[in-house]
Amino acid sequence: MNSLTIFEFDKVVEAKAGAVGLAVPRLVFAWLDMQSLRNGDEAPGWLKPTQLSGQRAIQVTSYVGVIRAPCGFQIEVLPKIGRNTSPEVARALLIEMLKCLAGFRHIKTANADLVAERMPLLEVFIQQFLLAVGSLVKRGLRSDYIVRQDNLFALRGRMLVARQISQNLVRRDRFFTEHDEFSQDRAENRLIHTALRHVLTLCRSQESQRVARELSFVFSEVPPSVDIAQDIQRIRLDRGMGYYESALDWAKLILQGLSPISGMGSHHAPSLLFPMEAVFEAYVEKHLARQLRADFVLKAQASSQHLVAHDDQRWFRLKPDLLVKQKQTTRLVLDTKWKLLDAAKKNGREKYQLSQANFYQLYAYGHHYLDGTGDIVLIYPRTDAFMEPLTVFDFPKANGMRLWVLPFCLKERTLKLPASSTLQSVFVDECRPLKTFTAHVRPPTLEPLP
Repeated sequence: MNSLTIFEFDKVVEAKAGAVGLAVPRLVFAWLDMQSLRNGDEAPGWLKPTQLSGQRAIQVTSYVGVIRAPCGFQIEVLPKIGRNTSPEVARALLIEMLKCLAGFRHIKTANADLVAERMPLLEVFIQQFLLAVGSLVKRGLRSDYIVRQDNLFALRGRMLVARQISQNLVRRDRFFTEHDEFSQDRAENRLIHTALRHVLTLCRSQESQRVARELSFVFSEVPPSVDIAQDIQRIRLDRGMGYYESALDWAKLILQGLSPISGMGSHHAPSLLFPMEAVFEAYVEKHLARQLRADFVLKAQASSQHLVAHDDQRWFRLKPDLLVKQKQTTRLVLDTKWKLLDAAKKNGREKYQLSQANFYQLYAYGHHYLDGTGDIVLIYPRTDAFMEPLTVFDFPKANGMRLWVLPFCLKERTLKLPASSTLQSVFVDECRPLKTFTAHVRPPTLEPLP
């Protein structure tokens, strides 16, 4: 077995006699252990050392996606959205949520979703890239005039006199010239060709390998990129080249490590990891705007306020995830948190699993953005243990400022509102739902090239 599927915050141990829990090969565990022990700013943050039943273990954190070890072993990490969520449903939901990230807006789905029951995330993204390149090829590769210098048997373009004298002084049958050549050798095509070659080393699906080889043959006259960073800077989508955008975005993601987090160390191991806090925030931002009443707008990542002033300087910028504004007036401050609450755990020290630090944070947001009066909202994912909004939280000395803890339904893409509250004047109870996704839709077949 060369792969393993786990969920957020699961622990893995080394595969050996007497091992208990999710086990990975010894070399893979050693690599994960090395990553988890890194210190300083380079610490990956997506792994941490721990214990499981007396064994040394490595725990994944709130990053999801694919961890790929240098040996090729893959660990698929899926979001934990409930007690008994199947990998198929979690994978389908994650792909749906990733569509809201700017770098992954080109995820295309057929019918409801591009999710196969046993198709790992890496294969899904590779297939998306191949579909984008296949569509590009059908519309044709673009060429451009490129300035070339060469020693030719015939005069073409203009002669470079200095080079002619230095190289062809005794060779009257040669001409050292500079000329324009209409060629497919341009940065955009080089990057896509290089990404296709890279995909051949990553994908395990025979169908994807076949299509990648066919597409590589189409680019056979285009040399691979020798300086990826420089070629990315050279990208120039001329008029009529909009159909290149999707394939190029995927190519850049593949060549730059596929995600915000890449495997570190002397052995580069491309990973596909995403912080669920950022994914959830982007998902809520996209769909919450559809639930607003007329005259209200949603603004993301406001940063106009600071916590303190000192010697004519403003320190500690306050950045709530979302603001709801009516014209120039801020009506609501909202913050998203990717954490599973439990409405049954109210008493004692548990307090629904809420964080005191989050309340301090929202209090500061409300005091500065709402002048200490109005509603602030904490948004958590809706689960079987957190189905309905919690009773409102009042700040006794805050002059009418209230804090709401509300569930956001990931499947219906809507915020669950409390009955008979001031929030009803800002949001509608339900927005028009998008087509519901399912985890049991067969992916489209990659079409052979014409």
